[in-house]
Amino acid sequence: MRIIHLLLAATLAVSASLASAQDAVSLRLNWYLGGLHVPYYYGKDMGFFKQEGIDLTINEGRGSGNTVQVVAAGSDTFGMADSSSLITTASKGAEVKSVMSLLNSTGFSVVSLASTGIRTPKDLEGKSFAVSPGDPLGQLFRALAAHNKLDMNKIRFVQVDPAAKVVSVLEKKVDALLGGADDQYFLIKYKGQEPAALRYADHGANIVGMTILTTTSTIKNKPDLVRRFVKASVRSWEEAKKNPNAAVDAAMKVKPDLNRQSTLDQMMVDFELLDSPNSKGRIGMGAQADWEQTISLLKQYRDLDTKEPWTTFHTNEFLPK
Repeated sequence: MRIIHLLLAATLAVSASLASAQDAVSLRLNWYLGGLHVPYYYGKDMGFFKQEGIDLTINEGRGSGNTVQVVAAGSDTFGMADSSSLITTASKGAEVKSVMSLLNSTGFSVVSLASTGIRTPKDLEGKSFAVSPGDPLGQLFRALAAHNKLDMNKIRFVQVDPAAKVVSVLEKKVDALLGGADDQYFLIKYKGQEPAALRYADHGANIVGMTILTTTSTIKNKPDLVRRFVKASVRSWEEAKKNPNAAVDAAMKVKPDLNRQSTLDQMMVDFELLDSPNSKGRIGMGAQADWEQTISLLKQYRDLDTKEPWTTFHTNEFLPK
């Protein structure tokens, strides 16, 4: 009997040890749950993070800029934010760095009703666009305009709240909005209208899109945790690409009121944005050319002040071999 008790105690001790081996990790998204975030909910539901010894909590966000600040303050372990927010905040002293170059093509787009007839950059002249105060879309639009030799005097910007962009287009108060090919495009579509998107990335103004970031202290002190998180993240995206409907099912367990088709459509666009011409082949891989172009455009059009190399802001060292 004593032997049985000892074996039982040993089994319980091992179980407790395994349970405590799970690292509590939080991921702060850039916004409310949408297609871009589905692979993480799928990975958690499928146990990919648990298999890497990670007990993952996913928190919705309130914009990329806020996410970078929250992670820098140590409130969340990892964050999802666009590269421009990461770079500009890090250049001002925030000790954060990208460990995954997730979307290597930006989804930034001029989104309009197809009936408006915006098909080429030259069609943008003479049009009005809804843009939000402090929106990087408006600043980087100037890069698109410069590359395509557009006359900015023939383009009018109308300042609106973020939530009013789509309404402004639908009510034809403006010709288009500056937004996302994986976001506002589908908000228009599921209002029963036919949308069109002219992507910055296709017309000479590509920057790295979404990144996964953490603090430099986490990278220094917990490199194995970062490596395991990145490994589970890559697997989550790979499996979501293979099983997109099942991935959306996992997200809807968490948020049943999601528009299923819209969420699926958004995610399918994000799969297209994973790669750039320089980075094809590995999810999370950041190409030097893409990061250097991003920094160059931010210096020109967002007043970025830094002499740091691209490797200050991103590393590929944690990607699975």
